[in-house]
Amino acid sequence: MQKILNFIGGEMREPVSGRYFETDDPSVGAPYALVPDSGAEDLELAVTAAKKAFPAWRDMPAAERAKALHKLADLIDRNKDAFARAECIDNGRPVAGCAAVNIARGSANLRFFADEAVTFTGEKFKTDKIESYTLPQPLGVVATISPWNLPMLLFTWKFAPALAAGNCVIAKPSEVTPMTACMLAGLANEAGIPAGVLNVLHGKGANIGAEMTAHPDIPAISFTGGTATGKTIYASAAQQLKKVSLELGGKNPTIVFDDADLNKAVEGAITAGFSNQGQICLCGSRLLVQEAIYEDFKKAFVARAKEIKIGDPLLAETQHGPMVSKTHMEKVLGYIDLAQKEGGKILTGGRRYIVDGRCKDGWFIAPTIIEGLPMTCRTNQEEIFGPVVTIMPFKTEEEAVALANNVEYGLAASVWTQDRVKADRVAAHIESGIVWQNCWNMRDLHTPFGGVKKSGVGREGGRRALEFFTEEKTVSRCI
Repeated sequence: MQKILNFIGGEMREPVSGRYFETDDPSVGAPYALVPDSGAEDLELAVTAAKKAFPAWRDMPAAERAKALHKLADLIDRNKDAFARAECIDNGRPVAGCAAVNIARGSANLRFFADEAVTFTGEKFKTDKIESYTLPQPLGVVATISPWNLPMLLFTWKFAPALAAGNCVIAKPSEVTPMTACMLAGLANEAGIPAGVLNVLHGKGANIGAEMTAHPDIPAISFTGGTATGKTIYASAAQQLKKVSLELGGKNPTIVFDDADLNKAVEGAITAGFSNQGQICLCGSRLLVQEAIYEDFKKAFVARAKEIKIGDPLLAETQHGPMVSKTHMEKVLGYIDLAQKEGGKILTGGRRYIVDGRCKDGWFIAPTIIEGLPMTCRTNQEEIFGPVVTIMPFKTEEEAVALANNVEYGLAASVWTQDRVKADRVAAHIESGIVWQNCWNMRDLHTPFGGVKKSGVGREGGRRALEFFTEEKTVSRCI
């Protein structure tokens, strides 16, 4: 049984209370590590260390801060195999996906924001009587709270822009998947990040997460996770007028028109629906297909889903691993049962999947496709966050847009058509923060990232992230 530690003031530390809880390896369905049950005392130590480190880190030239972040990225790359294996065991995503996406994007996030901060400067204005300029200045000690579905990717996505902009950070990874955050913290000193600049606290959201949200010396919180938790954080932060960035859930449509390239659209819908076992906020869980090609598309889509290789996530050939926890598996299976009660027909999957050998007790669910459900049913309205895709036909462009928008979420969508004018027209009318055309989850880190409606508040990515972690001061003088 491994033991995870907090990272405070440049040192690995036990929680002050001495309390731990277990975290599981989802592929075998058993505990494998102990996680600190951090509380207010641990947070005070981290805040004190961060406040002490802040002046020197704030005043360090951006290029010097960037050098330390690049060194940390180098260390991730040097240890990428160990990180990928640890993330696979902790999270359940197949090791190939962990290496190619989670870990690779972890180091890429650090490099991107390090370089972006070097060129992040204010604006200049001038009239005939006055000239002005703006100074973006770091906030101080900020908090980041990241989720379990893409642990390394989203952990670095949160804290990298905060550090690059000159803040000190108290970062809380998910208690479900804490391992790679602990490993990364262990490299901070070697990377040249001064003690207290990056602090990592582990524990449950209801305990240490709530303490971080309410702490008076933390003026900003960046959170990625479920909408219900986001509402709680938003309400708590409002009491002290903290800055809040919330990237929340999604119920994203994949819209396939009858002029789409059928093979490419099928493969795109498979990737959107079942990547990371459907445990990505951007996943396309509602598949809308134009009536003229519906039957052909459905046949090809179901056949392709059945080809996805389910198995031990530590094997290079595995494409589909377990759910992250037993509780989450049971939640997803509960939605599959609900879908059938609502009149849905299971076209493939729809059950717990038993993997032979080492993973016989793992929490696997086969890729599941369901048709015959009305748009207003719970299965089509609520975020399931698993390998479950509903499929339904539409007749016209207007109907497709109406179906796409008929949910409380608005994070992402993908549109498949060879008509560029139609693609742009549909993109303009979909209520979503992100729309992909003839692709899914292709990311330029410069672009704004975030949702509308119940999918979030604010934007991340590029300058928007740096702007969130700074305050803009205006300096004016008479001519």
